Parts: sequence; structure tokens; C-alpha cells
Amino acid sequence: MLQTSILRRTFIVIAAASFGSLPVPAQPMPVRLSPDQLDQLVARIALYPDPLLAQILTASTFRSQITEAAAWADQHSYLKGDALAAAIQEDNLSWDPSVLALLPFPSVLDMFARDPAWTEQLGNAVLTQRQDVMDAVQRMRRKAMDYGYLQSNSYMQVVSDGGYVEILPANPGVIYVPEYDPVIVFSRPARGFAISGVFRFGPGITIGAAFAPWGWASPVIAWRTHDIIIDRHPWERHWENRAAYVHPYAHSWARREGPRIERHELRPR
Repeated sequence: MLQTSILRRTFIVIAAASFGSLPVPAQPMPVRLSPDQLDQLVARIALYPDPLLAQILTASTFRSQITEAAAWADQHSYLKGDALAAAIQEDNLSWDPSVLALLPFPSVLDMFARDPAWTEQLGNAVLTQRQDVMDAVQRMRRKAMDYGYLQSNSYMQVVSDGGYVEILPANPGVIYVPEYDPVIVFSRPARGFAISGVFRFGPGITIGAAFAPWGWASPVIAWRTHDIIIDRHPWERHWENRAAYVHPYAHSWARREGPRIERHELRPR
């Protein structure tokens, strides 16, 4: 009898769960990271220009879409500018606009895809500790600036205003992705070390009006208020509303009904 009773209760629980009668346990909020942990987390992206960093921070919260997006960007890396924007529309890609915004930057998506644990940790921190993440970026920028590494050049403009360090594209319509070694740029240089060669830059990525539907009209980081501004509106996705939040893009991405359709030649690099 006891065995029969246990089996009956087990069946009831399984059946209830199958039909949705039992509540699905909520995913627990990630453990908060310390300032030192956040400094290490953002080190590889802290010196990216603000408009690109704004897109990186928002896209990191959609980790499940990154791998497929990175593969698409790699296979279509021969497309640039308006041709790339047209391909995104024609292929009817289903990812969040913040992920679509990074398709012109295959190296950034590749960085995400190659280290999914880091991507997940960054995305979780953006959702749960956004102010702390932004403060960590500022700490790292000030450190690189104090050591003499972070300076304005022909690729980016470094502005220190009111205690905050902004990194802006030298040409507002063209973004260069910096390459640097965090171990070097966030450490005091040895005597006689040439600091001029620590940054390398890839080809300039032109972001024109065709990319406006994916948040490239005016991405801004408001450091003083700790806001990420996408299309003139604060990006307000947090841990609690992450499943339901839809950002009010000024130039909304109108995806067609129906499946994704590949209309372009695939050219893996």
C-alpha cells in the first residue's frame, strides 16, 4: 500500500508539472560581483568607443542569440555598409536589435561566441549591476589614462569631463575596434617602455542611416546618470523584466512574418 501511495503521488506531481499546474521555479538572481571582479570582467571592452560599448553591453544580455549571429556575421563579412544592412533585412533575421547592431562587427561577435561564460557573466552583470559595471569601465579607463596609454588619436577622441572619461569616434560615422592587451594597458609601464604601440585598430566600420533600425541612430552612454541611451530612450531591461522588455526604438525593426531565409552567398573566413 505504501509503495502504491508513493507511486500515485509521484504520478500526480509529474502530470501536474506536465500540464503546467505547478509553478516553474524562477531562475535565481546571479551572485553580485565585487569591484575587483567587475574590473576584470570589463577589461577587454573598457577602452572601446562609447557608441560601440553601448551596443555591446545591451547585446551581452542575449547570450543565447550570440553564437548563431556570430556565424552569420562571419559568413557575410564580405558585405559592408548598405549592402550589409540590406542583407539583414532580406534574410529576415530574428535576433534582438541589440544583437543585429553588432553584425557589422564580426570580431566583437566572435569574442562573445568564443567565451560564452564571460558573455553570460557580463550580460548578467549588466542586468543586475549596471551602475557597478559602468563604474568599473570608468575605473579601468582612468587607470589606462593615468598610465599614459589612453590618448586621443586619429581613430578615437578621449574626453575627460566632470570626472568621467568618454571615448568617442574621431569621425562620428566611422567606428574602429581597438585591439589591446589588458595586462599591458592597465599596468604601470616599465621605465623606457614605448606606450605608443599598445593599440592596434582594424578597418573603420561605417555606420550610416541604413543601420538606424538597430539602434545606430544615436547610441550614447550617459555616465553621470548610469544610463545606456539607445535611440534617445534609456535602455531599461533588467533581471526582473528581461523576458518581457521591448525597447522602444525610434526606428523600429519591422521583421516580416515567416522564417529566416538565406539569400546571400556564404563565405566563411
